[in-house]
Amino acid sequence: MATSAQLEIIRVEQPGVAHAWEEFVQREASATSYHRWGWKQVMERAFGWPTFYLLARQGDQVTGVLPLVWQKSLLFGSFLTSLPFLNGGGIVARDPAVARSLLQAAIRLADELGVQHLELRQRTQPDWDLPTRTHKVALLCELEPDADRRFASLPHKVRTDIRKSMSYGLTAEFGGRELLEAFYGVFSRNMRDLGTPVYSRSFFEQILAAFPQESFICVVRHNGAPIAGSFLTAFRDTVEAGWSASLYAYLHMKPNMFLYWSILAEMGRRGYRWFDFGRSTVGSGTYRFKKQWGTMEQPLYWSYWTRAGEPLPALSPENPRYRLAIRLWQKLPLAVTNCLGPRIVRCLP
Repeated sequence: MATSAQLEIIRVEQPGVAHAWEEFVQREASATSYHRWGWKQVMERAFGWPTFYLLARQGDQVTGVLPLVWQKSLLFGSFLTSLPFLNGGGIVARDPAVARSLLQAAIRLADELGVQHLELRQRTQPDWDLPTRTHKVALLCELEPDADRRFASLPHKVRTDIRKSMSYGLTAEFGGRELLEAFYGVFSRNMRDLGTPVYSRSFFEQILAAFPQESFICVVRHNGAPIAGSFLTAFRDTVEAGWSASLYAYLHMKPNMFLYWSILAEMGRRGYRWFDFGRSTVGSGTYRFKKQWGTMEQPLYWSYWTRAGEPLPALSPENPRYRLAIRLWQKLPLAVTNCLGPRIVRCLP
């Protein structure tokens, strides 16, 4: 049998192996959207970072995968992540022995590259002795093909807020690349207002190119003007809102409530079973917003290997050391933040 052959870990360099990689991801229940081969080209083309895709195989059978991205900058240091910018990645393997072999190969690679740390973003609890943070969770709710039934199942306050948003005549439009300009306009302004560097437009263009049938944009408009939006990706029976935003000037209209209700109704109609609101820090404002929709929590496990003497990374807007930088960023013109933001955010995981 193929599984009795010697286990080997290889670095996948050529696209010729992409089919075997993708076939394993599609077949393996614990694999996520972020293990798909297409994210390799997204990372390389949108950010210019080297990728190291580790594949475990026994004979001609793939038994595990681990995608890694190497980020290196003078400002934030050097590190390997699976996967940066996203809510998952990490090791997927048929059994614990394969997982440990992939982990050991990743640590050897981290040592070879001289990085400060290795970060593995797991969607299931890892079986290894590494420091692991669990302060972030994904929040999911079940979808329903019948929008009226789904609406009736929502808490009373949520229904009231949705009705209020509807009273302003808001509209929701779903599409793809043709809505990117409208979405990015809202998203980039919102990120500036939050004091956070924005991703480049190229990042979203590359996702649409890599997954044309499984990427969606929802734009909410008031009198034709975009005021909220969400960039969605789908995998199997789940749709995830990876990046969402609304304009502060319209918050009294509750566009976020209308945005998410429109997504729940439309994606349920399209036959998806689950909606993933994306990750949140437990106890945060976004966490409370997502909990009100009757969501269930899925723990996220971010495990770290660090070089001797290196502390666990703290590259987060929630880190107090970045508060002054955030306040200054909020005061910059939008044209400036849209120019500088992508150069900074590409260096953050």
